Amino acid sequence: MGGAERLCRRINQRFPGKSKGDTDMGSLSTSELGILAAATGGCALILTVIFGFILLPVLRHFKLGQPIRTEGPIWHQPKAGTPTMGGICFILAFLLATAGYAVFRAVRGEGGRLIPLALAVLFALGNAAIGFIDDYCKLVRHQNEGLTERQKLLLQLVLTAAYLAMLRASGHLETSLRIPFTDMRLELSWFAYPVYLLVMVGFVNATNLTDGLDGLASSVCATVAAFTLLLAVWRRDADSTVLAAALLAGMLGFLVFNHHPAQMFMGDTGSLFLGGVIMGCAMMAGELLLFVLAGFVFVADMLTSLLQRWYFRLTHGKRLFPIAPIHHSFEKWGFGEYAVMGLFAGVSALFCVLAWFGK
Repeated sequence: MGGAERLCRRINQRFPGKSKGDTDMGSLSTSELGILAAATGGCALILTVIFGFILLPVLRHFKLGQPIRTEGPIWHQPKAGTPTMGGICFILAFLLATAGYAVFRAVRGEGGRLIPLALAVLFALGNAAIGFIDDYCKLVRHQNEGLTERQKLLLQLVLTAAYLAMLRASGHLETSLRIPFTDMRLELSWFAYPVYLLVMVGFVNATNLTDGLDGLASSVCATVAAFTLLLAVWRRDADSTVLAAALLAGMLGFLVFNHHPAQMFMGDTGSLFLGGVIMGCAMMAGELLLFVLAGFVFVADMLTSLLQRWYFRLTHGKRLFPIAPIHHSFEKWGFGEYAVMGLFAGVSALFCVLAWFGK
């Protein structure tokens, strides 16, 4: 008997009908969750590649090419015109791969248990929509200036606040933060909302900022997705297992088109979606600080950009780094794009290992 058949039989035994609505997918064993992850991931991987091959000529036909910042690294100018908004391919794959799981649970009478998963997906899609608007504005204006920083930040704050409000209304919002490496929980009460808002919006923007080199955001996100997947299986959390598996597979599939020299970029549409999925998984797990630690490469890259800006203003024109964010500085120091991608992905993997021990 095959693994998938055993999984289906096991699920049918445990969920014979809607009268069993008080049970959940947490009763699956680690091996069964592994099969679930493999099935979801395999579906997402194949679909991402298929959609990528379909989307690429469409983007080229309509000349939806990425404008390059004139104040950015001069050696990036040849990339001007590379198709953007490629993130659509892994977003569609992610949605289809998770939809099958959601439909299965819904027909088993467990639709009510899908609320955290559904809200996390909606939050990610909301971020993707903001990114799509930003990408569209850049394409229409034929320059690398879409939404202003204030416009984007306002939309993100409203979206994140709405997500938190829906979590609270549905009874799925934890107002205490667990401190990694300890069993301590810091009760924030109502102060949790501004803290969550700041951390979540900051992290989503950090993933967006890291998408500055071929394959960089994809590879770093893949390591964080792998950590999320292992954590979900360890916690026997089927919902997070599905989301993480779909995200990891989507990144691996997108790297087919996004590795150096990139055939297409994910755009803000894709990078903001990635941050949204990771933060959604963090809220589902109730481990916001642990996920920030796992994704610290994103955070550090953003911090270098903020430090550069503040230092520039304080010193009236001096720079702390050759170019910010720091992944461009590594290029300036002689590292090729493959080397920077490998270095950042490796460091990200180390932070994920550190986060694993802090779980």
